[in-house]
Amino acid sequence: MKKFVCELCGYAYDVNEGDPDNGIEPETEFVELPADWVCPLCGASKDDFEEVEVSDEIDI
Repeated sequence: MKKFVCELCGYAYDVNEGDPDNGIEPETEFVELPADWVCPLCGASKDDFEEVEVSDEIDI
């Protein structure tokens, strides 16, 4: 699973969740976000996000 993390504040955009508070539907890929979309926590631009791989595995 991929998430995109804001390098300034640590907010993680999750494709599965989208950003419903800002009109972004679940399953919206990061590249499909409007060019003027900003981090909902700190206002950083899309350029300030880094793609990270997140494992679905749970360590017990």
